[in-house]
Formats: sequence, structure tokens, C-alpha cells
Amino acid sequence: MSTPAVSAVIRRRTADGGGNDGDGIAQGGVVLTASHNPGGPGEDFGIKYNEGLGQPAGEEFTEALYEKTLQISSYKTITNSPDIDLAAPVGTEVQLTPTSKVTIIDPFQNYLTALKSCFDFDRLRKFGSQKGFSMVFDGMHGAGGPFAQRVLVEELGLPLSSLMRCNPLPDFGGCHPDPNLTYASELVKKMGLLPDGSAYPSLDSSTVPALGAANDGDGDRNLIAGAGFFVTPSDSMALICDNWESIPQFASRGGLNGVARSMPSSAALDVVAEARNIPCFVTPTGWKFFGNLMSSKESFNGKDYTPFLCGEESFGTGSDHIRECDFFSTLLLIIYLVSRHNSIINIITHQARRMVYGRCWHGCRF
Repeated sequence: MSTPAVSAVIRRRTADGGGNDGDGIAQGGVVLTASHNPGGPGEDFGIKYNEGLGQPAGEEFTEALYEKTLQISSYKTITNSPDIDLAAPVGTEVQLTPTSKVTIIDPFQNYLTALKSCFDFDRLRKFGSQKGFSMVFDGMHGAGGPFAQRVLVEELGLPLSSLMRCNPLPDFGGCHPDPNLTYASELVKKMGLLPDGSAYPSLDSSTVPALGAANDGDGDRNLIAGAGFFVTPSDSMALICDNWESIPQFASRGGLNGVARSMPSSAALDVVAEARNIPCFVTPTGWKFFGNLMSSKESFNGKDYTPFLCGEESFGTGSDHIRECDFFSTLLLIIYLVSRHNSIINIITHQARRMVYGRCWHGCRF
């Protein structure tokens, strides 16, 4: 499963399990992930905990957990446990002890429900079938590959040829699964870009895909590119923020009530948020800090900042439909904007013409 899919499952499980995959509301989730946390072979494997609302555990939780670890004097193991077939039909249960069992669930169901609560899939499918639109997605042999096939191909009808490196591999095929200009170099070339993100000289944009995207090993962070145009993560957040009226998940709820960025990200979002009179926060790096803001009302009886948009410098963008950064949500947001303005370059130049900010976004190329 991708990290955003795990968050969706934690948030959206119901008392009856939706009728397909067992009973019980999730109190949280232990996530084994290809993440930034060093550990395991090659130091590309980490363990983290997500709380009941789906967000990474906050400092109060992790500090309390650490104190508990200082009191451990023994631990127990399960002996002679049955082998578990992860390919078994959804709903299959394996009893481990009188009080614990493993249930096979559908990895896509809750996540697709979350995405469909945000987007008009019929409109996206219609736009994706239009002559002149094409895209390429690089799964980097990570967990996002099967989700790309399910969302982009099976749900939106894009051709299977749109996908590259979408078979998950334990070693990521020997590549580094980080969606940036260096490690997604093949995609970058396909989009008519040089290694620094600038366009090939004399590029004919009609010869390359209209949209390109890549995600990382656990399917949450993103790279977005247009034909001959690279969109920095800071600028993509600013674009989405300033065009929230085009996005059903925001427009249907009256618009954005809050946005946030990590401290190392550029101030592009700050400029747009100020112009649009949207509260803007700058946080330390770490999705748990965004989670605190998105869950302000639920967890702290504070102000409700949802609908909420957030992102960080490491190419992660997300909103409050789940509580992790979410590659496919970001990609679908961009497709919505492209469907309105015909291309990413047109979106950027459209912002320049409006002249509503008084100053240019930092790092944005007009």
C-alpha cells in the first residue's frame, strides 16, 4: 500500500468494515515504509505510527511512547503461527491468538473513496480522453505503481502506455526512488527538459506529453512537469491555492480556510495566501505539524482550518481528505487546472497577467 492509502484506511474504516474486509474502527496504524527514517537493509526502510485521524504521530505521542520503552523488561512472541497468504481473497481471516487475527483488505477501496470525495472522476475521464492530451507517469518501482494503474488506467481510462516503472521491486530496480530532476531523469527527458529543469533549446512542445509526473517509493511525494516546463513544489502549491475555485473539494466547501508550508519551502504560497486572504502557516519540516493544523478542531477543540492545503520542500503536497501528503491527489488537482487552462505554462502566465500579488513568486519562471 502507498502511505496515503494507509492514511485513508485508518481514517475511513467503519464499525462494520464497510462490509468487505472485517470489523473494527482503526485506532491507528503501524506503517512499515520506504521513508526518510534510516533503518533496515540499505537504510531505506522505516517504521512509523499514524494516529486515529490518519496523521503521523505527534510529539506528545512519540515522547510518551519513548518513556514507555524505558520500562520494557521483556517481550512476547507468537510461536507456530500459520503462514499468511497476502494474495488471499479480500476478507480472508487468519486467527493468530484467541484475541488477535489478520484480515486481508482491499488496498485500493478506502483510498479511492477518499479521492472520489474530492474529484469529479467523470470529468477527469472525459478530459483525459480528449485529443491532444497525453501524460506519462513514472512509478520509480515503488508502492505507487499499482495505484497508478488503478487510478489512471482503470478509473480514468488513460492508456497503459502512459505508465513506466510501475512494477514495485524490493530494491526499486536499483534506482533511488526520489521524484526529483536527478533521479527521475528518464521522465525529465521525455518531458523535453534538461537536467536543471529548463527546456531543450528550440523544443517543439507538441512532440512531448502534455503532463508528466513521478512519485517516490511509498507513493506520497511528487514531481510535476509540463511539456518543456518544470513546476517546483512550492509553485505547485501556490498554483493550487490561487485556483481553488476550479477544485471541487475546495469549491464545494466554500474555499480554503488554511494553508501551510514547511519552513525551507519558498514563500510563493505566502504571497498567494495573503492576496487571497487565506490564513497561512509556516511549520518545521514533518507532516505531523500539518496534521496538528488539519486536526485543530478535532484534536484540540481549536479553529477549523479545513479545507486545508499544505506541502513541503521535499515535493510533498496534500490536503485534509487524508492526513498524509498524497501524490495522486496532487496530480488530479493539476489535471483539473490543466483542463481549465490547457497547459501548465498557460496557468503560470495567467497568474502573471492577473497582477494581483504586487510581487512575483519566488522561484517561478514566467
